[in-house]
Amino acid sequence: MRLRALLETEALGLRLLGGEEELDRTVRGVMTTDLRDPSRYLTGGELVLTGLAWRRNSADSEPFVRILASAGVAGLAAGEAELGDIPDDLVSACVRNRLPLFAVNEDVAFATITEYVVRQVSGERAGDLAAVVDRHRRLMTSGPAGGGPDVVLDLLTTDLDLRAWVLSPTGRQIAGAGEPLAPGICATLASEHLAAVRTGRRGPHRLSIQGITYSLFPIRGHGRGPGQAVRDVRESVLSDWLLAVEADAGDWPAERLDLLQGVTQLIAVERDRRDAARTVRRRLAQEVLELVQTGAPPAEIAARLRVAAPVLLPGLGAAPHWQVVVARVDWDSGDIPGGPAAQSLLEEILVDPSMSGPEPSDRIAVAHAGDEAIALVPLPALSGDAGEDKGPDAALHADVLLATVREPLAAGLADDGRLTLGVSAAVHSAEGLRGALEEARHARRVAAARPGRVCAAGHHELASHVLLLPFVPDDVRRAFTARLLDPLRDYDRRHRAELIPTLEAFLDCDGSWTRCATRLHLHVNTLRYRVGRIEQLTARDLSRLEDKLDFFLALRMS
Repeated sequence: MRLRALLETEALGLRLLGGEEELDRTVRGVMTTDLRDPSRYLTGGELVLTGLAWRRNSADSEPFVRILASAGVAGLAAGEAELGDIPDDLVSACVRNRLPLFAVNEDVAFATITEYVVRQVSGERAGDLAAVVDRHRRLMTSGPAGGGPDVVLDLLTTDLDLRAWVLSPTGRQIAGAGEPLAPGICATLASEHLAAVRTGRRGPHRLSIQGITYSLFPIRGHGRGPGQAVRDVRESVLSDWLLAVEADAGDWPAERLDLLQGVTQLIAVERDRRDAARTVRRRLAQEVLELVQTGAPPAEIAARLRVAAPVLLPGLGAAPHWQVVVARVDWDSGDIPGGPAAQSLLEEILVDPSMSGPEPSDRIAVAHAGDEAIALVPLPALSGDAGEDKGPDAALHADVLLATVREPLAAGLADDGRLTLGVSAAVHSAEGLRGALEEARHARRVAAARPGRVCAAGHHELASHVLLLPFVPDDVRRAFTARLLDPLRDYDRRHRAELIPTLEAFLDCDGSWTRCATRLHLHVNTLRYRVGRIEQLTARDLSRLEDKLDFFLALRMS
């Protein structure tokens, strides 16, 4: 409905104070607020009702109105019950920001206006969407009558002559009408969408590729409706789907835009259903990884793997090989949780982007703890012609894992986020999982040391000592490092002698006195004194290769 229609409804008691040239704006909803900053609850197109309790003085009007205008609300209606006449500073702020302003008579309750707007908007949408939405009810079920997003996209083609595709944030095509898009185009569309979301641009976003214009609509998942906003866009930008339509939505009437928004909501239902279906796999991964990290007996871990294998690989006869992939999302602002985003990303990244449909993701189990996500990936133990095991041949490789998704993910991470990922070697037993987990974590740390927003490293990039360390029992590690390093730590604590940093630099310079002294900005004699003190406290000789190696390993395990 239009703002003009509200003004012409006498029962609502609205009086126009400014913005007559904007009365053809479409109202898509209504929200009542007295918050000084209600932006997190606004999605655009609302008629905002306020009792002005947020206003303490004339300086408050401009920031409040600017927030509403930036959010794309249709208009502002201020009640006269609290202050009587609407303050002139609020009227002036609305004029400057081209925001229509209405006064609400004190005899009219906000509930009356809300009920009227909701009834009218719902009625108009029902008239526009009824035929399509009724046929899309199949999306609400998971039985044979369902069809997922493909059903709604097919109807867009047949009813409205629109070709459309549903894409993941990595650019994987989840559903589509007609010919699938080329992977390069999918990646470009996803990259443009994520970049637009991160910069706060309002959708739909439009771009042209090879002479074809596409309009991109966000699909809000995680059960969020039009009036439900996340606390920070970074919480969802790397997990929400998008709808790409082969058309220029810039000149569409409001009714067609409303229709496409309704379509995205229907697809969001399917997204949430699929996400819920991952719960069992996530729980399996969590149980297995908790056993691995707490040092459970291999027999107990093997029992959980036997439960997981049929769920992830139905009909598999032999026990599979397993790989572990560790991912971490870090934001410059430390109060944004990275674990859920990393979990969602792994569930997408570990699916071949050239494959459409959800089926491949059914073979991936991902858990998360803190800012880290851990994927347990089964590899079928297929036999070759000669009977040899071919399972590891299908293993994931870090150098190609992110090749097709790096561009869109970098756009979503923008200039304040990082994704780092580590991949283990394939293992074929429960005994090997602990080492695989440590190996993947070491590889992720290697990736984190590299420049770039999206980095990955594999087990083959780890030095030989790093490959061995995961298999050293924790108690042996602690005893070994304590025996060598605790005397130095105690001395540093008492005298601030910096023996540990000196030892690290000395080994990193391959025992070169000159290079080490230059790096530490010390005189060579001072360096010799410190190294002598290290040897005295530990009864070791840093001129001997064996003692250098012991110190090197102790530092790496500490």
